[in-house]
Amino acid sequence: MVEELLYTPEEISKKLRITKNTVYEMIKRGDLDAHRLGKHLRISEAQYEAFLLKSKGSENNYQGTIFTENNDKNVKIGDVAIHVHTDLSGGVRLYIRPEDIILSLESFTSSARNIFKGTVVDLIEQEDSAKVILDIGIPLTSLITKRSLEKMNIQKGSELYAVFKTMSVNVYK
Repeated sequence: MVEELLYTPEEISKKLRITKNTVYEMIKRGDLDAHRLGKHLRISEAQYEAFLLKSKGSENNYQGTIFTENNDKNVKIGDVAIHVHTDLSGGVRLYIRPEDIILSLESFTSSARNIFKGTVVDLIEQEDSAKVILDIGIPLTSLITKRSLEKMNIQKGSELYAVFKTMSVNVYK
């Protein structure tokens, strides 16, 4: 069993470079979730990451509803169902890191449960990397190397498969 790291409000204040009192206010307002352990507050790594994601408004951050089908949990976002691993239910938010999404020219068999065919709607080239935005029914951003972009000859309008593991999907309230 992997134990989840718990932070004190003081440790979070140092990470965020803000005062301890501001962290307590964020918890009080509901901006940052925390556990009460006796008289003490602790913030889990997952709660801290969820706060960062909410505050960033980052790519691949969606709101949806959990449903179960064939004993598998999924989050429905519009017409797209994403396989997830969570104990949560009802309305949730989820986040998939762009660097966790593999792009492929063809479908292939793997342990990844999330495989979506999509069309490239935008490319954002950076110095040594590129963000590839696919329309899979929702916009999905993948971060790849510029070398991969060139080698795969990815352009707007290209059809690609986006592949990511269920465990790569972060689910939070």
